Amino acid sequence: MFYKSFKEDRLSALGFGMMRLPTLPDGQIDEALVSKMVAYAIDHGINYFDTAYPYHGGMSEIVTGHVLSKYPRSSFRLATKYPGHQYANAYNPAEVFEHQLKKCGVEYFDYYLLHNVTESCYDIYTSERWGILDYFVSQKEAGRIRHLGFSSHAEFETLRSFLDYAGDRVEFCQIQLNYLDWTLQKAKARYDLLTDRGIPVWVMEPVRGGRLAQLNESQHQRLNALRPNVTDASFAFRWLQQLPNVTMILSGMSDMNQMIDNIETFSTHQPLTDAEQKMLSDIVDELQSLIPCTGCRYCCDGCPQGLDIPMLLNSLNDARFGTNFTVAMRLESLPEEKQPTACIGCGACAAACPQGIAIPQLMAEFKERMAKLPSWKKICAERAAAAARLGS
Repeated sequence: MFYKSFKEDRLSALGFGMMRLPTLPDGQIDEALVSKMVAYAIDHGINYFDTAYPYHGGMSEIVTGHVLSKYPRSSFRLATKYPGHQYANAYNPAEVFEHQLKKCGVEYFDYYLLHNVTESCYDIYTSERWGILDYFVSQKEAGRIRHLGFSSHAEFETLRSFLDYAGDRVEFCQIQLNYLDWTLQKAKARYDLLTDRGIPVWVMEPVRGGRLAQLNESQHQRLNALRPNVTDASFAFRWLQQLPNVTMILSGMSDMNQMIDNIETFSTHQPLTDAEQKMLSDIVDELQSLIPCTGCRYCCDGCPQGLDIPMLLNSLNDARFGTNFTVAMRLESLPEEKQPTACIGCGACAAACPQGIAIPQLMAEFKERMAKLPSWKKICAERAAAAARLGS
């Protein structure tokens, strides 16, 4: 295992994300297997464990704390998150934080994050009424949080606004980053922004929920020709190793085979060769069926509905690749009159588009896809109910 320096800490470059833990047939976490995986992780140098209040219906923090209690507290770094994106109307920061300390069986958290700062909850996280950031700064000053940061799936402008608001009160930021989303979700712009601000990057979804760990046979064979007998996932992790501002790469490992393979990948620092980088770029081109929008916004000037068409087309690109929560969160943060369903198909946008994009037809496609997207609000409500039951 190789390590990265952050403040006074020496962190394993690979962290164990506790969001996709192995489960039993009844859906409960398989704590016995988690215990074996954690033992293997610690024996092979992993010292960073990342959980959150809503993971596994609120049980991830409990299992994580129970399993880690077998080890000296100074031997691992524990991270969890405040669910302001889900529960701020039901819980205040102090209630959640005290509950989390109790669930994890610890007196302090090494790393604590405001969870998923995005458009739909920006006002909650910055509200004077809740005083969320101020509260957690006070807990840091009291020694109950060692390092304070946040995670985000937000658009670039929202991320920049939150950084302006938070200033030097946040020390790190966790974003979705992988070689596909570098362009598909414009993660490069977010990475560059954080780098320019001197904010170290924590990576979530390095293999995009497993999609980049299961390429098609042709893509797999071409990668294997460059580096035989390694997994597709290893290329995704090594792509991230070449980014100097990446401090922590989290992997939500669900079984021992994933754990063993990932630790092997991180046994040494081995960024991609030029040939491997070129091959991944070719694979990205194959994975994406991008709408060629340049973001010139000519289409917006004449839209009678006032839609942000470039943003919607970018979201459609994302939805075409595969169902994911980011698109659902992005759309549900918009008022109904700004969603794809508000398009009246007048064609003014297409007439103004220099690229000749058939925008009304694409909005119609997006309307159909919206019906199949997961409801982020429903998921949040279900998780809130589960956490409330757990806390009662």
